[in-house]
Amino acid sequence: MQTGIEEVGRFLRAFQQQLCAAVGAVDGGRGFLADPWRRDGSSGLAGEGITSVLEDGTVIERGGVAFSDVQGNNLPPAATARNPQLAGRSFRALGVSVVMHPRNPQVPTSHMNVRFFSAGDVWWFGGGFDLTPYLVEEADVIAWHRAAAEACAPFHADMYPQFRAHCDEYFFLKHRGEARGVGGIFYDDLNEHMAPFNLSWQRCFEFMQSVASHYMQAYLALLQRRHALPHGEHERNYQLYRRSRYAEFNLVQDRGTLFGLQSGGRTDSILMSMPPLARWSYRSPDTALDARLLPYLTALRGRDWLAAK
Repeated sequence: MQTGIEEVGRFLRAFQQQLCAAVGAVDGGRGFLADPWRRDGSSGLAGEGITSVLEDGTVIERGGVAFSDVQGNNLPPAATARNPQLAGRSFRALGVSVVMHPRNPQVPTSHMNVRFFSAGDVWWFGGGFDLTPYLVEEADVIAWHRAAAEACAPFHADMYPQFRAHCDEYFFLKHRGEARGVGGIFYDDLNEHMAPFNLSWQRCFEFMQSVASHYMQAYLALLQRRHALPHGEHERNYQLYRRSRYAEFNLVQDRGTLFGLQSGGRTDSILMSMPPLARWSYRSPDTALDARLLPYLTALRGRDWLAAK
């Protein structure tokens, strides 16, 4: 297993560099600032990572691609809520987390993470990707879900529908009664015991690579297609209003954020996923744009996007 963990680490580091280079090329500006860090274990958490951030870019207002490889003596509550039998175990966790907040409201925010946990003789993979539009275009939603389905297709016929449903369930703001975005795929606890897939360690690792690759291809295509579309102050104000929902989810519900904070991780790296600017308005600044977006966050959540034209 140690050899496998190191293989995962090499892939994640290479993917971080590849994604930063590709998004930086689209942005055409300064590129990502790489901030390496190391923990010595004195606080109970040891490890290292690189937080790469692009702020105030031409296309990306804030983009973060964070790699981490950490070890601790006790799994935090956010990691054991679904598996209480693992409480108190030492662990090692590796992952890459990505959030892209574009400047143009015509371009959706995107999120992706892939991660691997080992706790003694127990291991599992997790991750996924999802999309949060502001000025929604149905063609984008269809293309996004087709990319998600293609990521899953080589592994099991039931994988996309199950992980798509999990994504819809997870990225839902309970206090708002609406989804954070238009979904994608999300999965936890993927190992040889997860039925009906029962994938080997190697196949689970290959699925991690497929998720990362399909996310990068899908979001780069979307960025290139939409980042130069016209918009004005009115659309920008609506984007800032909707970004507040993204911030609420990250701070109130997101297990990744909770895991990072509970495990004593670097706060700035954990909260790089927050939008650089957001606005909490008492009322929506545009009910017409609400009427265009909200059906995708409520009534259309269960739609079969693969069958859509």
